[in-house]
Amino acid sequence: MAAKEARPEEGLRAPSTFNLKKPKDIVNNTGGKFGKFGGKYEELTTALRDYVGRETPLYFAQRLTNHYNNSEGEGPEIYLKRGDLNHGGAHKRNNAIAQAMIAKRMGRKSIVAATGAGQHGVATAAAYASSEAIRAWVGNLETKYYLAGTTVGPHPCPSMVREFQSIIGKETRKQAMEKWGSGSNALGLFHEFINDEDVRLIGVEAAGFGLDSGKHVATLTRGDVDLYHGAMRNLLQDEEGQILGPHSIGVGYVGPEVSFLKETGWAEFHTATDEAAVATYIRLCHLEGIFPALEASHALAFLEKLCPTLPNGTKVVVNISGRGDKDAAIVFQYQLDRLSD
Repeated sequence: MAAKEARPEEGLRAPSTFNLKKPKDIVNNTGGKFGKFGGKYEELTTALRDYVGRETPLYFAQRLTNHYNNSEGEGPEIYLKRGDLNHGGAHKRNNAIAQAMIAKRMGRKSIVAATGAGQHGVATAAAYASSEAIRAWVGNLETKYYLAGTTVGPHPCPSMVREFQSIIGKETRKQAMEKWGSGSNALGLFHEFINDEDVRLIGVEAAGFGLDSGKHVATLTRGDVDLYHGAMRNLLQDEEGQILGPHSIGVGYVGPEVSFLKETGWAEFHTATDEAAVATYIRLCHLEGIFPALEASHALAFLEKLCPTLPNGTKVVVNISGRGDKDAAIVFQYQLDRLSD
């Protein structure tokens, strides 16, 4: 069977109004500095180990496992890939360090980037920041470097982020082999297992107040495919094609490769509401003493539906993308608002 592989060139749409070289031209003349990083990983590997603190543990969540066991004490075994233990509390440095090294090798004098904290209401600001960062980049491609932080934007931005975040999946495979003896950020985790027929890839979107409320960010479940930030991807739009402002207690972007996984059926996607995510956030704090990011809490919330359907002893790995101590105030306010309703 041929290996499953997305076609990154289909994720590049560059406006014809650029008065300088288009990003595609810059990409094609970088002398192999993208993709496999020119074959020189030693500097990056050292930085990930000594500065970021990789590899991160694949942690067996015994109490969470017991919580989801049936009345006979049977059920799947739940493991957490602890991205929250990275320096800075999230997976973002895996990619940022690697791309900063690329920018240095390309001789770029400045770096532009977009950022969003993932907290309630920040998605709109983050989307605006992405547009502004790309606009600043294409205005001076010869000296500026656009450091993409997530799998959106024109090619090669999504492919590069996926490549550098794939260390999450590579570590998980290695650790799974050590624990179980066989091949048992998200795209960084998914990519390593795309060709494994015995592995289900499950993503969980933020359903906000519910799919029928109009206040959610379930772009794969309810969105349409269109062009945005230089690539084809799933989007939430109104009847006139305008981008809708998303709502969720913890939201993230959907890039072109994730959309591709959904369209091909190589990964399955479900949803979890704000209420379910907050309940699971509190549950993991209580049972395991771990504060998960609200984004990861959506994935954890799906265990409620998933675990009863799985055979006893099935191994389930949940990617904890970051730590959630920054989200504690949001969760507290959410609980207060519910009490006052």
